[in-house]
Amino acid sequence: MKNSSVVSLIILEAFYRMEDLKYLYIVIFFMLYMLVLFANLTVIFVVISNKVLHKPMHIFLCNLAVNGIYGSTALLPPMLSTLMSPFHVVSLACCKAQTYFLHTYVIIEFTILSVMCYDRYVAICYPLQYHTIMTITKVYKLIVFSWGYPLVAFALFFILTLRLTQCRNIIGRVYCSNYSLVKLSCDDTNVVSTIGLVSVVVYTFPQLVMTFYSYGHILKICFTATKESKIKALKTCTPHLFAIMNYSVGCFFEIVQSRFDTSYLPFETQIFMSLYFLIFPPILNPAIYGLSIQALRSNIFRLCGSKNKILPLM
Repeated sequence: MKNSSVVSLIILEAFYRMEDLKYLYIVIFFMLYMLVLFANLTVIFVVISNKVLHKPMHIFLCNLAVNGIYGSTALLPPMLSTLMSPFHVVSLACCKAQTYFLHTYVIIEFTILSVMCYDRYVAICYPLQYHTIMTITKVYKLIVFSWGYPLVAFALFFILTLRLTQCRNIIGRVYCSNYSLVKLSCDDTNVVSTIGLVSVVVYTFPQLVMTFYSYGHILKICFTATKESKIKALKTCTPHLFAIMNYSVGCFFEIVQSRFDTSYLPFETQIFMSLYFLIFPPILNPAIYGLSIQALRSNIFRLCGSKNKILPLM
């Protein structure tokens, strides 16, 4: 395969269908980005500034917030820039960079959620040994795994896409993805597609094993536990289950849009489906955990309360 491309600019065709309501979309996307930044930076600041929250679960949640900012920044600022431009094009290099950032964001999100699942498994199944098992060294190792494995695993596969020659330059979406880049190629992509399917298994298999193993043991404990213990376990796992469900819905929408013809759907529905997994998890995760975890919720309310007291003085 060659490593040079016939085209240097990529047309993001979906933006031309947004022209009639261009400024409305700009306001919506800008407000969504501000909301993502505010919600996730609040969680990060509260966790870092309160020593009582320096626990494994809150540290993992902090990483989830950092990843939310990482993914949203790879998506929304470029979208706003392209939308405001009279010509809705991006350079091939920027398109490839965005592809890498967005795909790694998705894999990192799943990996962190899986690590948080393991943390809940230890907390519920081994409550007395929790602090012995989840040492600060182990927490750091799990964080390195959560970021390092997805970044390296996807990069090894993405090298194949980078070597393809793109001879078409129209992507019918508002952002670039690996599947879209492969479809633009004039090379034989059968090998890349096959390796792509294998790679999906490679960079999601450890997370799936960790998730099913953890919840399998949690369910086993719940069947034999007292009613009070079951309620406590459910309360502990509920935020995480909501986060996984939210992530899964987004992935389902993305798979449907990538692999099936959804042109019969209204344009606004297509946009919603394509952006769900990139925008809503970073917005909803801080809300889910912020409202569910008492220690985090009380600190966030205390922070907001102190700001309200300062504002009138200003």
